Amino acid sequence: MTGSSPNGNGIGQRPQILVAGALGAVGSLIAELVAKHPHFDLAAITARDTGDGTSPIGRKLHEIYPEHRIDLELQDLGDLDLSALDAAVVAYPTGPASKLARQLLDAGLKVIDSCAAFRFDDVATYEAWYGPHEEPELNDWAVYGLPEVNRHKVADAKLVGNPGCYPTASVLALAPLAREGLIEDVVIDAKSGVSGAGKRGENAPLFVGTFDNMRPYGVPGHKHEPEIKERLSFLGYKGSLSFVPHLVPLDQGELVSCYVKPSRKVDLQEIRELYEAAYASELFVELTAELPSARDVQRTNICRLCPTMDKEHHRILVFAAIDNLWKGGASQAIQNLNLALGVPEQAGLDHSVAMESNTAKAEKMPLDRAPVSA
Repeated sequence: MTGSSPNGNGIGQRPQILVAGALGAVGSLIAELVAKHPHFDLAAITARDTGDGTSPIGRKLHEIYPEHRIDLELQDLGDLDLSALDAAVVAYPTGPASKLARQLLDAGLKVIDSCAAFRFDDVATYEAWYGPHEEPELNDWAVYGLPEVNRHKVADAKLVGNPGCYPTASVLALAPLAREGLIEDVVIDAKSGVSGAGKRGENAPLFVGTFDNMRPYGVPGHKHEPEIKERLSFLGYKGSLSFVPHLVPLDQGELVSCYVKPSRKVDLQEIRELYEAAYASELFVELTAELPSARDVQRTNICRLCPTMDKEHHRILVFAAIDNLWKGGASQAIQNLNLALGVPEQAGLDHSVAMESNTAKAEKMPLDRAPVSA
């Protein structure tokens, strides 16, 4: 990039990025990705002082998360000169994140918010699931940050709401069908590792309870369900949707299985061609004839999709695998930050760009059989 930074701070040519809330699993990974980014500088990382005598303020992030190799100290937000920064990725809990977004926007920063505060167009829907919104008027500024369906709006946004992990996989799996009016009814069966719960240290009891086991949770009514419904409604589907998530014995990873009753008769070739047309130019969506697994996309920004048919019962089946901490969180935040600051969308994420074009992959998809299973 050339010229002064977007906030006019005069520091130099590279945008200066704040990661607010770097103490959590997603926030700490965002810090690593920004630190390694070819176009950005990780200027500061913050954490909240919980007031319980164990404040993380002043500790270096690598002392807490050695795997990220970040030699910066966690700071209190109040000690920062916000005018020296260009953008922030916020990984605070929803309530505090709303207030912080206002402060950062007022200081002239672009904001990528990774919590749920700005994921909904309808504030009433948000409040029905999360309680009173701290900054409802900011919703008029916010753009939903799923680039594969909302790219042009993200590029012009000052405030981006990073999607939830389940909505990311579910909406990418169903968007082509929703746009074509092909969904009469859908059941989403989702499975995720324990890292979606937050700080890694706090995940230990969850993992112990999940080891050699799996269970549904958030039934009835997981908070990601209304987010999925709202996004699909904007794509044309406003009908019945059942969403059931499950916790499985993985640290990270997510697999979503969508069972769709089609609104009219379709065949596998039409479905495959529909997905090829929708995602042919997407860097971070892989179409495959093989059933995807969570391991296929570990530590990448890729959503790996397999659309197929249950011919006997005439159902469309769509399987989507993502890494819940990456495409479902941290790396998607970087993808949105790239768009918002005008650098190449894949910058800092080059290692996770799909290896083949989706056109080439689609040409290899067999149309006369189901995907290969183990």
